[in-house]
Amino acid sequence: MAAAAATFNSTTPIRKPSSISPLPISKLIVPFAFNPKKPCSLHISNSLSKPASTTTASPATTEKFSFSRFAPDQPRKGADILVEALEREGVKDVFAYPGGASMEIHQALTRSNIIRNVLPRHEQGGVFAAEGYARASGLPGVCIATSGPGATNLVSGLADALLDSVPIVAITGQVPRRMIGTDAFQETPIVEVTRSITKHNYLVLDVDDIPRIIREAFFLATSGRPGPVLIDIPKDIQQQLAVPNWDVPMKLPGYLSRLPKNPNELHLEQIVRLISESKKPVLYVGGGCLNSSEELRRFVELTGIPVASTLMGLGAFPVGDELSLQMLGMHGTVYANYAVDKSDLLLAFGVRFDDRVTGKLEAFASRAKIVHIDIDSAEIGKNKQPHVSVCGDVKVALQGINKILESRGAKGKMDFRAWRVELNEQKMNNPLSFKTFGEAIPPQYAIQVLDELTDGNAIVSTGVGQHQMWAAQFYKYKRPRQWLTSGGLGAMGFGLPAAIGASVANPDAIVVDIDGDGSFIMNVQELATIRVENLPIKIMLLNNQHLGMVVQWEDRFYKANRAHTYLGDPSNESEIFPNMLKFADACGIPAARVTRKDDLRAAIQKMLDTPGPYLLDVIVPHQEHVLPMIPSGGAFKDVITEGKAGVAVMTQELFLSVLLRSSPDMSALISELGSGVSSLAAFDDAIGKTEKDVQARAGSNSYEPIMQPATNAKAWREELNEQKVKYPLTLNTSGEEILLQYAIQGGLGAMGAAIANSDVIAVDMDEACGIPASHVTRKDDVRAAIQKMLDTPGPCLLDVTVPHQEPVFPMMPSGGVFDDILTEADME
Repeated sequence: MAAAAATFNSTTPIRKPSSISPLPISKLIVPFAFNPKKPCSLHISNSLSKPASTTTASPATTEKFSFSRFAPDQPRKGADILVEALEREGVKDVFAYPGGASMEIHQALTRSNIIRNVLPRHEQGGVFAAEGYARASGLPGVCIATSGPGATNLVSGLADALLDSVPIVAITGQVPRRMIGTDAFQETPIVEVTRSITKHNYLVLDVDDIPRIIREAFFLATSGRPGPVLIDIPKDIQQQLAVPNWDVPMKLPGYLSRLPKNPNELHLEQIVRLISESKKPVLYVGGGCLNSSEELRRFVELTGIPVASTLMGLGAFPVGDELSLQMLGMHGTVYANYAVDKSDLLLAFGVRFDDRVTGKLEAFASRAKIVHIDIDSAEIGKNKQPHVSVCGDVKVALQGINKILESRGAKGKMDFRAWRVELNEQKMNNPLSFKTFGEAIPPQYAIQVLDELTDGNAIVSTGVGQHQMWAAQFYKYKRPRQWLTSGGLGAMGFGLPAAIGASVANPDAIVVDIDGDGSFIMNVQELATIRVENLPIKIMLLNNQHLGMVVQWEDRFYKANRAHTYLGDPSNESEIFPNMLKFADACGIPAARVTRKDDLRAAIQKMLDTPGPYLLDVIVPHQEHVLPMIPSGGAFKDVITEGKAGVAVMTQELFLSVLLRSSPDMSALISELGSGVSSLAAFDDAIGKTEKDVQARAGSNSYEPIMQPATNAKAWREELNEQKVKYPLTLNTSGEEILLQYAIQGGLGAMGAAIANSDVIAVDMDEACGIPASHVTRKDDVRAAIQKMLDTPGPCLLDVTVPHQEPVFPMMPSGGVFDDILTEADME
């Protein structure tokens, strides 16, 4: 999203440190809304009812910063203040993509010896990588983008982080303050755009506010219920010289007053009493328990209560433990959903009663008393009314409950053996299973083998779809922050960049992106980042040539009518399309494909043993469904465990025939490229006709009233013609290098700009998607190459290698006037 940079004015005033900001900052949005309780006959108790002290503890400050590149009273640019503020927050890695409005920040980053920038190939890749970093480490992730399209490309990641409670700080460049609201080039009101999908956001209007705002942003992102915070910084603020005051306190009185207090001990004792009175208790734990895994395990050890996890809570309690019921919800295990349905006490810790878990709300845990502990008061009573609720940190609440249990010698005294026997029978009768079809590879089996070969210790990221659910079902997560997935938003394309963030945060860990072909191709460009950074990420691609989850719903609810869910080339269904191995090869990443079950284990072992990144393309049948399945809005009684009428049962012969026909669909992309070329040609033709029409009408009587006298017009044209002769558009044609201007001049036309923007994967994308392509590097060959491209029927890609040093002239600096115009002679 590069743009022309505004020039730095050496007369920029120097601001002295100030503890008071003279300009207003965006108002704080209270992150926790209090929902009115619905009338209920049950007695509801809540720890918020306890009178709280009006004093709040000051938030923990970062460790004393011992190093600065500047003397204490030395003026520096706002961008340097920003970078040092990040360093003071302990930031070591950022995911930043430069552009015109953020160039100053990138220049400042090059002066930092502490912060490393991992360059994504798309801003969405950057924000998803920041999420992966935060999810895998527990530390806030940081991403940076330029204004306009760079900032809007962060939107999906910000929404994802808000829904999944992930702490990230997103920093965006903005046009200079004087241009805000003028529809300036690459201006987008990103604060307004993201207001409802961030925990809070800022528009910085005073350079002196940067230290305080950065400190507040990290505190907001990580305290209470974590979430994303956006900081929008105009370019003139980045360029302004100032002496920072690092001791300015945070200004968050409203937020601090609403942070949950320590839970009331009476409520914790009430929870213990309910546990002792119950016969069939079950734990329902979510992402809010990831920071309290140790306390949760101790609680289960003391009580013997079985544990069901949400998609976001996987790993908070070891999936392989005998008391684990694994995942509950739409695609959860039968026994987890059975336990919730039959329970008399539901202990909901760090969850939000999401619709994919509850299904039909009235039928969910309808026999149980409900205890809800969550740090966000907005979630308590929002979907399901609890009998006892505690608004507070689950970690602190569990510590209090464990203390009470230990003081009473509860370990071994609570007898839930009959309940566990009942649930074990359900485990025996309704295990997670899958069918095998001859030599075809069941996708569940591939994940099972990966789990065995990594001993359940890999950090796993996923895209969104069937592969995501199978990865949740069949990989046995042992610890928190081992499972990275887009839960609430369900953002396809999440897996690959999230794996980048996880690998940066955990350089010695095994990081595997279990992805689907549909999700993978949405951010396939991040393969370039993985190669350049040499990140040892393993990609296990479950390639079924379809949008698998949508196909499953088509099979179940739309009579198997395929509505644009085939991702292959309909004109050549006998081949796998696109060829994912070529994408990897274009980026210098080793890759292999496996189609037979007998070859799978060796192929996965080779992937794991290969140093650096590796892609394994695992071909799987698209007819396989994710089961069990409770239909949306259904209840436990509606659970589907097998194929139903109307859905064909796949035989080995059918699978083999389908395998021969399968291939992922880039035909839509190819046709789009084709229509684009056609549109550009039509556009050029239309422009030519319009020019001729205007020229014809210019001499007509209709134009005479508004034209200057002929003598003046002639003189004016002569003056302009002199300028044309004096200042023609020129290019340096020496040597064999191909200049972009020459390529366009040589017949490329409107397609030139698009092709010249081709990325590192351009050369091999022809083979990956079946589009003819060629590569030209010498000026003498460019005309023939362009002519060949134009003569080739259908789509064609020409990769023209041009020098990156060639500037665009003439150039009028941002905010300049005609007298400031720069030509090539000025540069010389």
